Amino acid sequence: MTILGKTNLEIGRIGFGGIPIQKVDAKITRDVLLQMKKLGGNYIDTARGYTVSESYIGEAIEDMRDDFVLATKSMSRDYESMKKDIQISLNNLRTNYIDIYQVHNPTMEQLDIVTSENGALKALLEAKDNHQIGHIGLTAHSLEVFEKALDLPWVETIMFPFNIVENQGLDLIKKCKEKNIGFIAMKPLAGGAIENGTLALRYIASFDEVTLIIPGMASVDEVNENMAVLNDTTPLTDNELKEIQDIKDQLGENFCRRCNYCAPCTVGINIPSVFLFAGYLQRYDLGDWANDRYNSLAVKADKCIQCGLCETRCPYHLPIREMLKQADHDFKEFNA
Repeated sequence: MTILGKTNLEIGRIGFGGIPIQKVDAKITRDVLLQMKKLGGNYIDTARGYTVSESYIGEAIEDMRDDFVLATKSMSRDYESMKKDIQISLNNLRTNYIDIYQVHNPTMEQLDIVTSENGALKALLEAKDNHQIGHIGLTAHSLEVFEKALDLPWVETIMFPFNIVENQGLDLIKKCKEKNIGFIAMKPLAGGAIENGTLALRYIASFDEVTLIIPGMASVDEVNENMAVLNDTTPLTDNELKEIQDIKDQLGENFCRRCNYCAPCTVGINIPSVFLFAGYLQRYDLGDWANDRYNSLAVKADKCIQCGLCETRCPYHLPIREMLKQADHDFKEFNA
């Protein structure tokens, strides 16, 4: 067990990521969480945006709520919307108390709204005063937002992608430890792109600065495999280090780290979001969910005018135009 930064919550270092259970049901969710509990896992991550995830989890743990640290999040930015979402989360999760409620992936501009006079933060602080939530966190995909969050006094946890091929946030992750902010590593398998889950988790666990790792799980077998990592504290072997480098070489040539240096797109495409949702479509069995998220984008991949400016800014020299074409093709094929 470890302590999640300034929250002082005692947690297992590997938690439960609640995205994949959207493809199963409440019964399987209960089986998965019972196994988590049996193996010493006690942290659950979900979100308002994960369709049925909150509801499945609420039904699954209703009779063992006190055995888990429960975290969810909302993309609401204003006071009234966040206040409403907090109540929906409480109802879905069948509890009167949520341990951590997070502002879900704001842009810099949206963060200004969140912290404004009638922003979402006001609702979160009210809920905290009313003992409906215990702590407030923030999730991000942007390095700029991550860096800004480090200086916000109300932020107690930060969630950001970190895995074998997405380590652009490492310097900021180290600052989390300095500031006693709990760091939660999301996308530990790079959205399913890394097949060797055990190696992926062992790699992340080798960084002391990472407080918590939340792989998505939708079966008891996945729980057993992931939780076993906690029992292996040996250093990474030479063979494992070689495999890690092989994965970097393979995926690093054609993998978006969501650093957002490609922005702004000439026609307004949110390029990292396109690739994020395409990854869920291509590597998870979550086509409907990924498609809904993709359809929420104001400008789709097919609007690319092939100007190539994004590629001149990409520090990883990704063939962004070809990747956008592929994403457009895959979503259109899914909807055919």
